[in-house]
Amino acid sequence: MSKRLGLVAAALLSLLVSMLIVPDAARAAVGLRVSGTRIMEANGNAFVMRGVSHAHTWFASQTASFSGIKSYRANTVRVVLSGGRWAPNGASDVANVVSLCRQNRLICVLENHDTTGYGEQSGAYTLDQAVDYWSSVRSALTGTEDFIVLNIGNEPYGNNNVSGWTTATRNAITRMRTIGFQHLLMVDAPNWGQDWQFTMRDNAQSVFDADTQHNTVFSVHMYGVFDTAAEINAYLNAFQSAGLPLVIGEFGHNHSDGDPDEDTIMAQAQTRGLGYIGWSWSGNGGGVEYLDMVTNFNAASLTSWGQRIFNGANGIGQTSREATFFGGGSGDDTTAPTTPGTPSAAGVTAGGAALTWSASTDSGGSGLAGYNVYREQGANDTLLGQSTTNSITLTGLSASTQYQVYVRARDGAGNLSGNSPATTFTTTSGGGNPGGGCAATGTVQTQWNNGYVVQPVTVTNGGTSGITGWTVTFTLPAGHTVTGSWNATLTSSGQTVTARSVSHNGTLAAGAATSFGFQVSRPNGNTATPGAYTCAAS
Repeated sequence: MSKRLGLVAAALLSLLVSMLIVPDAARAAVGLRVSGTRIMEANGNAFVMRGVSHAHTWFASQTASFSGIKSYRANTVRVVLSGGRWAPNGASDVANVVSLCRQNRLICVLENHDTTGYGEQSGAYTLDQAVDYWSSVRSALTGTEDFIVLNIGNEPYGNNNVSGWTTATRNAITRMRTIGFQHLLMVDAPNWGQDWQFTMRDNAQSVFDADTQHNTVFSVHMYGVFDTAAEINAYLNAFQSAGLPLVIGEFGHNHSDGDPDEDTIMAQAQTRGLGYIGWSWSGNGGGVEYLDMVTNFNAASLTSWGQRIFNGANGIGQTSREATFFGGGSGDDTTAPTTPGTPSAAGVTAGGAALTWSASTDSGGSGLAGYNVYREQGANDTLLGQSTTNSITLTGLSASTQYQVYVRARDGAGNLSGNSPATTFTTTSGGGNPGGGCAATGTVQTQWNNGYVVQPVTVTNGGTSGITGWTVTFTLPAGHTVTGSWNATLTSSGQTVTARSVSHNGTLAAGAATSFGFQVSRPNGNTATPGAYTCAAS
C-alpha cells in the first residue's frame, strides 16, 4: 500500500470511529421533534396538541381519567408529577402513566410540578432539582420518544428574580441532554407561566440554541394576563415571527387573576396550527374549582368549562387529530360519513329548540364521532352546537328569530359528511312577563348505553322584573330514573320531575340566567331523552 493510500485509509477510519462514538448530547433528535414553529412526528407528519392537564400526583388513583380524556377526542394529556414537594411519583408510577398514555393513544406531556412559583412560593424546587428528578425516573422513559414529551418544570419562576430564568433554563436543557434524554423537551415561562415581563419571549432564541438537538418547544400559560385578543395575538406573533415553536401549555375560561379570552386563544391556536392544553380535567381547589372540566372525575359529568373546551367552537372535539404513531390522523381514513336526515324541531322556546335527526353511518374505519349543527347563513354559516348522538337541545338563541339549520356528521378522523336538508323554526317572543316569568331549556351532554347526563338546563328570567325562585318541570321517558342532580332540588312523581331552585340560584334579575343538571339511568338501548321543559317563577 502506498503512503498516500495509507493516509486516505487512516482518515476514513478516523471518520468512521467519530461517527460511532458521538456523545448522547450531540445526537440527532428522534421521535417527536420541532421543525421551525411546528411539532413533527418521527414520520414527518405535523402534530398539533389538543389536550388537557390531569393532576395525577394528587389523585394517583384516578387512572380512569386517561380513558375519560380520550373519550372526548383529546390527542394529548399533560400529567402532573412530583419528585418530592408533594408525594413523589417514582419510576414505577411513571412507567404506569406511560403505559396508560400508550393504551389510550395519547401523546403524554409529563411535567414536574415541584418548580411552580420558584422564588416567590415557599418550598418550590429549582430547575436543577427538577432535572435530578427526571434523571431518577429515566428508566421508565427509555424508548418513549415517539409519544412522550418532557416538560422540565411547571411555571419555574413566580414574579421575583425572573431574570434568572434564562440561565436556569439553558442549564436544565443542557443537563437533560448530557444525561442522555432524547425526548422533545418543553420549557415553561416565568411569571407563573404567563411571561408578562416577556423574559421567555425575548430570550427564547438563546434558550433554543442551548439545546444541542434543537428540539425544545416553549410553553406559555394564558390566564388573566391574556384577557384581550390584542395581547394574545401580539404574544403569538412574536414567536411566529421568530420562527420558534410555541404551545399554549395551560389556559382556562376564568381565573383568580382575571378573565382570559378563551375564545380568541382557541381560535388563534387553530388558525396558526398551535397546540393548546387546557387546565384541567378535575380536582381543582383553592377557589378555582370552576376550572374542573368534569365533576368529581366523572367523565359523564361535563361542567360548563368542559363543555366549552371539548364541544365548543375550535374545541378539542372539533379540531383534534390523533397522532399517527397510534394509527390515527394519517389520512388513511378519507371516507366521510353518510349524510344525516332532515332535523326536526320541537320544544321551541324564546332561547332554544330540541332537534332530532336520523343517524349517519361511517365505513371509513375511524368510527362515527358525532354531529355538528349549523345555522344556514350563506357563506358564513354558524356552528350552533355539537352532539355525540342524533339529538341536541340548542340554547342561547335569540327570541322572535327565524332559524334555518342543518346537520353534518363527523368521524374520528375529522371527515365531515354533506349537509343534511335544512329545517326552519322561529323562536318565541320570550317577553310579556312583567311579573317575573321564566323559560328553561336542557341539553343532553353525554350518553351511554344505560344512562345520560343533562347539563346545562338553563333557566332564564325573560320578564322585566326579578324573581326570587323558580320551578322547572319535565317528563322522563318510561323506565328512566333520575340518579343524581346538582344546583337544584329534584322530586319525582311517576315520570314527571320537578326541579326547584336552591338558595344560591333562585334570585334572578330580569334577563339573568342560571343552570342546573341531572343524571338519569335508563334501560339499555332506550335512546329517548326528556321532552320540553316548563318553567314557572315561584
